[in-house]
Amino acid sequence: MYVKEMLITPPDDSSEHGRAKAVIRNYAAHDFEELIRVQAESFPPPYPEELLWNQEQLSSHIQHYPDGAICIEVDGELAGSMTSLRMQWDAAHPSSHTWAEVTDDGYIRNHQPDGNTLYIVDLCVRPKYRKWGLAQLMMQAMYHLVIAQGMDRLLGAGRMPGYHRVVEQMTAQQYLDQVAAGERHDPVISFLLRCGRMPVGVASDYLDDEESCHYAALMEWRNPFKAIHI
Repeated sequence: MYVKEMLITPPDDSSEHGRAKAVIRNYAAHDFEELIRVQAESFPPPYPEELLWNQEQLSSHIQHYPDGAICIEVDGELAGSMTSLRMQWDAAHPSSHTWAEVTDDGYIRNHQPDGNTLYIVDLCVRPKYRKWGLAQLMMQAMYHLVIAQGMDRLLGAGRMPGYHRVVEQMTAQQYLDQVAAGERHDPVISFLLRCGRMPVGVASDYLDDEESCHYAALMEWRNPFKAIHI
Protein backbone atom coordinates (compact mmCIF):
# COMPACT_ATOMS: atom_id res chain seq x y z
CA MET A 1 0.00 0.00 0.00
CA TYR A 2 1.44 3.35 -1.08
CA VAL A 3 0.87 6.43 1.10
CA LYS A 4 2.72 9.74 0.88
CA GLU A 5 1.78 12.88 2.79
CA MET A 6 3.02 16.40 2.10
CA LEU A 7 2.15 20.06 2.52
CA ILE A 8 1.42 22.04 -0.65
CA THR A 9 0.79 25.70 -1.34
CA PRO A 10 -2.31 26.73 -3.33
CA PRO A 11 -1.56 28.64 -6.56
CA ASP A 12 -3.17 31.78 -5.13
CA ASP A 13 -0.68 33.01 -2.52
CA SER A 14 -3.38 35.14 -0.95
CA SER A 15 -5.55 32.09 -0.27
CA GLU A 16 -7.00 32.17 3.21
CA HIS A 17 -6.34 28.46 3.51
CA GLY A 18 -2.56 28.79 3.52
CA ARG A 19 -0.77 25.50 3.05
CA ALA A 20 -2.85 22.40 2.47
CA LYS A 21 -2.23 18.77 3.35
CA ALA A 22 -2.04 16.46 0.34
CA VAL A 23 -2.06 12.68 0.54
CA ILE A 24 -1.28 10.33 -2.35
CA ARG A 25 -2.49 6.78 -1.75
CA ASN A 26 -3.91 3.76 -3.53
CA TYR A 27 -7.64 4.10 -4.09
CA ALA A 28 -10.10 1.54 -2.71
CA ALA A 29 -13.73 0.51 -3.07
CA HIS A 30 -14.98 3.23 -0.71
CA ASP A 31 -13.58 5.85 -3.12
CA PHE A 32 -15.42 4.65 -6.23
CA GLU A 33 -18.45 6.98 -6.16
CA GLU A 34 -16.26 10.04 -5.60
CA LEU A 35 -13.76 8.93 -8.26
CA ILE A 36 -16.59 8.80 -10.80
CA ARG A 37 -17.65 12.34 -9.80
CA VAL A 38 -14.05 13.53 -10.16
CA GLN A 39 -13.93 12.09 -13.69
CA ALA A 40 -17.22 13.72 -14.67
CA GLU A 41 -15.93 17.10 -13.50
CA SER A 42 -12.53 16.59 -15.14
CA PHE A 43 -13.87 15.50 -18.54
CA PRO A 44 -17.02 17.48 -19.37
CA PRO A 45 -18.71 17.31 -22.79
CA PRO A 46 -17.79 16.94 -25.61
CA TYR A 47 -15.78 14.16 -23.92
CA PRO A 48 -17.93 11.03 -24.30
CA GLU A 49 -19.78 10.21 -21.08
CA GLU A 50 -19.50 6.49 -21.77
CA LEU A 51 -15.71 6.72 -21.42
CA LEU A 52 -15.92 7.86 -17.80
CA TRP A 53 -15.13 5.24 -15.15
CA ASN A 54 -17.81 2.92 -13.85
CA GLN A 55 -17.85 0.85 -10.68
CA GLU A 56 -16.93 -2.37 -12.50
CA GLN A 57 -13.84 -0.85 -14.10
CA LEU A 58 -12.61 0.66 -10.83
CA SER A 59 -13.14 -2.65 -9.07
CA SER A 60 -11.12 -4.38 -11.78
CA HIS A 61 -8.26 -1.89 -11.32
CA ILE A 62 -7.77 -2.72 -7.66
CA GLN A 63 -8.23 -6.43 -8.34
CA HIS A 64 -5.64 -6.71 -11.13
CA TYR A 65 -3.07 -4.02 -10.26
CA PRO A 66 -3.74 -2.13 -7.02
CA ASP A 67 -0.21 -0.68 -7.05
CA GLY A 68 -1.05 1.25 -10.21
CA ALA A 69 -4.30 2.73 -8.93
CA ILE A 70 -3.66 5.94 -6.99
CA CYS A 71 -5.55 9.04 -5.94
CA ILE A 72 -4.70 12.33 -4.27
CA GLU A 73 -6.59 14.06 -1.49
CA VAL A 74 -6.33 17.72 -0.48
CA ASP A 75 -7.38 18.40 3.11
CA GLY A 76 -9.45 15.22 3.01
CA GLU A 77 -11.21 15.89 -0.31
CA LEU A 78 -10.53 13.59 -3.25
CA ALA A 79 -8.96 15.82 -5.89
CA GLY A 80 -7.67 13.51 -8.63
CA SER A 81 -6.64 10.03 -9.64
CA MET A 82 -4.25 8.13 -11.88
CA THR A 83 -4.47 4.55 -13.11
CA SER A 84 -1.94 2.32 -14.85
CA LEU A 85 -1.16 -1.25 -15.87
CA ARG A 86 1.97 -3.21 -16.73
CA MET A 87 2.52 -4.40 -20.28
CA GLN A 88 5.30 -5.76 -22.46
CA TRP A 89 6.49 -3.10 -24.91
CA ASP A 90 9.00 -3.52 -27.73
CA ALA A 91 10.41 -0.04 -28.29
CA ALA A 92 12.22 -1.21 -31.43
CA HIS A 93 8.95 -2.34 -33.00
CA PRO A 94 6.18 -0.23 -31.49
CA SER A 95 2.72 -1.28 -32.53
CA SER A 96 -0.19 1.00 -33.30
CA HIS A 97 -2.96 0.70 -30.76
CA THR A 98 -6.09 2.36 -29.43
CA TRP A 99 -6.92 3.21 -25.84
CA ALA A 100 -9.56 0.48 -25.78
CA GLU A 101 -7.11 -2.15 -27.01
CA VAL A 102 -4.23 -1.35 -24.69
CA THR A 103 -6.40 -0.90 -21.57
CA ASP A 104 -8.95 -3.67 -22.19
CA ASP A 105 -11.67 -1.01 -22.50
CA GLY A 106 -10.52 0.40 -19.18
CA TYR A 107 -10.83 -2.86 -17.24
CA ILE A 108 -7.06 -3.71 -17.40
CA ARG A 109 -7.71 -7.46 -17.25
CA ASN A 110 -4.80 -7.67 -19.73
CA HIS A 111 -2.37 -6.42 -17.05
CA GLN A 112 0.93 -8.33 -17.27
CA PRO A 113 2.59 -8.62 -13.82
CA ASP A 114 6.03 -9.03 -15.42
CA GLY A 115 5.55 -6.35 -18.08
CA ASN A 116 8.55 -4.10 -18.79
CA THR A 117 6.46 -0.95 -19.18
CA LEU A 118 4.05 0.96 -16.95
CA TYR A 119 1.25 2.18 -19.22
CA ILE A 120 -0.84 5.13 -18.07
CA VAL A 121 -4.54 4.39 -18.45
CA ASP A 122 -5.95 7.63 -17.08
CA LEU A 123 -5.03 10.86 -15.27
CA CYS A 124 -7.54 13.41 -14.02
CA VAL A 125 -7.69 16.33 -11.58
CA ARG A 126 -10.76 18.22 -10.47
CA PRO A 127 -10.90 21.65 -12.18
CA LYS A 128 -10.94 23.47 -8.81
CA TYR A 129 -7.54 21.91 -8.03
CA ARG A 130 -5.80 22.55 -11.32
CA LYS A 131 -2.58 24.57 -11.16
CA TRP A 132 -1.94 23.11 -7.70
CA GLY A 133 0.67 20.71 -9.10
CA LEU A 134 -1.35 17.63 -8.17
CA ALA A 135 -0.97 15.90 -11.52
CA GLN A 136 2.81 16.32 -11.32
CA LEU A 137 2.82 14.80 -7.84
CA MET A 138 0.87 11.76 -9.03
CA MET A 139 3.16 11.44 -12.05
CA GLN A 140 6.18 11.43 -9.74
CA ALA A 141 4.55 8.66 -7.71
CA MET A 142 4.23 6.62 -10.91
CA TYR A 143 7.91 7.25 -11.75
CA HIS A 144 8.78 5.86 -8.32
CA LEU A 145 6.64 2.82 -9.09
CA VAL A 146 8.57 2.22 -12.34
CA ILE A 147 11.85 2.34 -10.42
CA ALA A 148 10.65 0.30 -7.44
CA GLN A 149 9.33 -2.51 -9.64
CA GLY A 150 12.28 -2.47 -12.03
CA MET A 151 10.42 -1.54 -15.19
CA ASP A 152 12.08 0.02 -18.23
CA ARG A 153 9.75 2.93 -18.74
CA LEU A 154 6.49 4.72 -18.19
CA LEU A 155 4.44 5.09 -21.36
CA GLY A 156 1.13 6.68 -22.18
CA ALA A 157 -0.77 8.49 -24.88
CA GLY A 158 -1.67 12.10 -24.14
CA ARG A 159 -4.63 13.94 -25.59
CA MET A 160 -3.86 16.83 -27.95
CA PRO A 161 -6.87 19.07 -27.24
CA GLY A 162 -5.42 22.04 -29.09
CA TYR A 163 -5.02 20.16 -32.36
CA HIS A 164 -8.57 20.74 -33.64
CA ARG A 165 -7.79 24.45 -33.98
CA VAL A 166 -5.06 23.82 -36.56
CA VAL A 167 -6.05 20.49 -38.10
CA GLU A 168 -6.52 22.11 -41.52
CA GLN A 169 -3.00 23.53 -41.40
CA MET A 170 -0.82 20.59 -40.32
CA THR A 171 -0.67 16.90 -39.55
CA ALA A 172 -0.90 15.57 -36.00
CA GLN A 173 2.82 14.73 -36.09
CA GLN A 174 3.70 18.27 -37.18
CA TYR A 175 1.55 19.65 -34.36
CA LEU A 176 3.28 17.40 -31.83
CA ASP A 177 6.71 18.40 -33.17
CA GLN A 178 5.88 22.09 -32.80
CA VAL A 179 4.62 21.64 -29.24
CA ALA A 180 7.72 19.59 -28.34
CA ALA A 181 9.94 22.33 -29.81
CA GLY A 182 8.22 24.98 -27.70
CA GLU A 183 6.77 26.71 -30.77
CA ARG A 184 3.19 25.98 -29.76
CA HIS A 185 1.38 25.29 -26.47
CA ASP A 186 -0.99 22.42 -25.82
CA PRO A 187 -2.61 22.10 -22.37
CA VAL A 188 -1.94 18.36 -22.12
CA ILE A 189 1.21 17.75 -24.17
CA SER A 190 3.03 20.79 -22.79
CA PHE A 191 2.24 19.57 -19.27
CA LEU A 192 3.60 16.08 -20.02
CA LEU A 193 6.78 17.61 -21.42
CA ARG A 194 7.24 19.57 -18.18
CA CYS A 195 6.89 16.27 -16.32
CA GLY A 196 9.84 14.83 -18.21
CA ARG A 197 7.91 12.80 -20.76
CA MET A 198 9.27 12.64 -24.31
CA PRO A 199 7.20 12.08 -27.49
CA VAL A 200 7.81 8.85 -29.38
CA GLY A 201 5.02 9.03 -31.96
CA VAL A 202 1.39 9.73 -32.76
CA ALA A 203 -1.50 7.27 -32.49
CA SER A 204 -4.48 7.76 -34.81
CA ASP A 205 -8.04 6.81 -33.83
CA TYR A 206 -6.73 6.37 -30.29
CA LEU A 207 -9.82 7.66 -28.53
CA ASP A 208 -13.18 9.18 -29.40
CA ASP A 209 -11.93 12.71 -28.75
CA GLU A 210 -13.17 15.53 -30.99
CA GLU A 211 -10.79 18.15 -29.60
CA SER A 212 -7.78 15.95 -30.43
CA CYS A 213 -9.35 14.87 -33.74
CA HIS A 214 -9.06 11.34 -32.31
CA TYR A 215 -5.24 11.50 -32.22
CA ALA A 216 -2.97 11.09 -29.19
CA ALA A 217 0.72 11.66 -28.58
CA LEU A 218 2.56 8.59 -27.35
CA MET A 219 4.97 9.83 -24.67
CA GLU A 220 7.62 8.03 -22.64
CA TRP A 221 9.66 8.44 -19.46
CA ARG A 222 12.61 6.06 -19.20
CA ASN A 223 13.84 4.57 -15.95
CA PRO A 224 17.19 6.36 -15.39
CA PHE A 225 18.51 3.37 -13.42
CA LYS A 226 18.15 0.89 -16.27
CA ALA A 227 20.01 0.65 -19.56
CA ILE A 228 17.51 0.20 -22.37
CA HIS A 229 18.85 -1.11 -25.66
CA ILE A 230 16.87 -0.21 -28.79
